[in-house]
Amino acid sequence: MNIPNWVQDAIFYQIYPDRFAKGKKLPDAGFEAWDSAPTTYGFKGGDLYGAADKLDYLKDLGINAIYFNPIFASASNHRYHTFDYFNVDPLLGGNDALKKFLEKAHRRDIRVILDGVFNHASRGFWQFHHVLETGAASPYKDWFFFDEERLNHKKTWGAYPTHHEQELIQREGSLKAIGYQGWWNLPALPKFNTNTPAVRKFLFGVAEHWIKFGIDGWRLDVPGDINDDSFWQEFRRRVRAINPEAYIVGEIWHEAQRWLQGDQFDAVMNYLVTAAALSFFGGERVNMNVVNQCGGLQNRVHPSMRAYDFANEIDRLFNLYSPEITRAQLNLLDSHDMPRFLTCTNGDKDALKLAWLFMFTIPGAPCIYYGDEVGVDGGHDPYCRKSFPWDESQWDTDLREFAQACIALRKEQAALRRGEYKRILADGDVMAFARTYKESKLTVAFNVSNEARTIELPLEKKPHILFGKPVIAGNQVTIPPRSGIVLK
Repeated sequence: MNIPNWVQDAIFYQIYPDRFAKGKKLPDAGFEAWDSAPTTYGFKGGDLYGAADKLDYLKDLGINAIYFNPIFASASNHRYHTFDYFNVDPLLGGNDALKKFLEKAHRRDIRVILDGVFNHASRGFWQFHHVLETGAASPYKDWFFFDEERLNHKKTWGAYPTHHEQELIQREGSLKAIGYQGWWNLPALPKFNTNTPAVRKFLFGVAEHWIKFGIDGWRLDVPGDINDDSFWQEFRRRVRAINPEAYIVGEIWHEAQRWLQGDQFDAVMNYLVTAAALSFFGGERVNMNVVNQCGGLQNRVHPSMRAYDFANEIDRLFNLYSPEITRAQLNLLDSHDMPRFLTCTNGDKDALKLAWLFMFTIPGAPCIYYGDEVGVDGGHDPYCRKSFPWDESQWDTDLREFAQACIALRKEQAALRRGEYKRILADGDVMAFARTYKESKLTVAFNVSNEARTIELPLEKKPHILFGKPVIAGNQVTIPPRSGIVLK
């Protein structure tokens, strides 16, 4: 499969650049107050110099890999509206800031992957704007999908649609209503025509450029919307020719066998595990009104899920792909695209702790969304994109210490990173599994009940307690309420 060996040992941290940390090198360009509520269009002024200043904080937490949301020049705080693929946004510090960030991160043995937005550009993208200005005479007219009448100046473009044009988009689609195909009919996001050789050359060139610059891989934004295996096969060949250890992970919210045949992606963002973990560990505390704000989670989160059904779902997910791919999956509890786990569970810290311990003891690279470790909460976009509270008096230090302990446990125990997964028990409120690697065997068990539960485990000798506070009498193990344990 040729999956980078380092990924199964990775502890990822996802950073939303505008909201993580503000450096001292760049001037304040009139940003919103750092601690004010996040807004859809506002900028807080986080930058890559600021993020570099916090690398020691991340190293202390135990992080050894970073996934950045988009950093290229854009007119949005999330930067999925790419204007210039070859330049880091000046508000983030430009290319110099990324260069310095990579140098500092790599000195600390922290790898960095960037968010690649290759299925659409933005209204400000030069080649798209060229067509709006010159129509059919533009050499870039085949880079996107345009209406012939607009290309030939028989109708005007609707790049900034009126209220009436917005209604037409809803009824007729963007191609007919405003003259070009927007990604999901969004006027701000003209969809690339990746059948055009010049577009493919351009996008592959972007991918190669930043790998040469020193990044360690790509997280691909909704790559399934480029419905072309040959595109992603060539993408992989180009990237891997420069760095054979580059990690390629796709944002696919469903089963992804098509892209995980060894010739396209190494792994995907494991939102299916997210949904299962939210169902079981959140249980009756899950706020479905909040969860259903995220379309990708609808019909996937089931608060009534018991241990047997949860274990069955985890077994199913871990058998979708080869063990090598499963160990490379990007496992996460939340992200910029969904309400934070803490908010999904009505602020229940125990649910988050249980889910963290699970995520750090199963196959796949765990990923913490910035701020979760200190108790940052928030509903769907933009509220899940709050600024990181660097005033330590605002931190939930108990949560941070728990996350730090989970990370340390995973780093100390190779079986948790590389071992075989085998279910042991799943009944009522309790589930348990084993992780085995070489001569090492670990037993992990969870009790989501409000009461202590006693279970019988196949213990060959008196185990060493690595995590949690169980009471052990022979093979009888009592797990305290709403907690997890790890035995060796």
